[in-house]
Amino acid sequence: MNDIENCKIENVVDENKNPTGGSVKGIGLNIEWQNGTLGIGEERKEPNGAFVETVISAALLRLEFFNESKFRCLENSLAITSLQEALFWLEYRTQSRERRGVEGIHKI
Repeated sequence: MNDIENCKIENVVDENKNPTGGSVKGIGLNIEWQNGTLGIGEERKEPNGAFVETVISAALLRLEFFNESKFRCLENSLAITSLQEALFWLEYRTQSRERRGVEGIHKI
């Protein structure tokens, strides 16, 4: 069951219309997204919110837990594969941004 339509979702942008902060709140769900950039080098800050990768990883671990039980099924396995693929591409994006020296800042 997907109950996202009953969640309160807020996506926030800064004065330059860069995505920053926000939240998703619903029954059993309370996500406060990372607000602002982390910076690079000596200006690097500690995170103040969740990252998409962390939320995907939590869902992945939950599905793997189900698949280790009597509820193992093809659909869970396919969803696990899709979440693993999503994490792969987000990590690929991060590595690409690091190579270009723009990870942690609002530059493309």
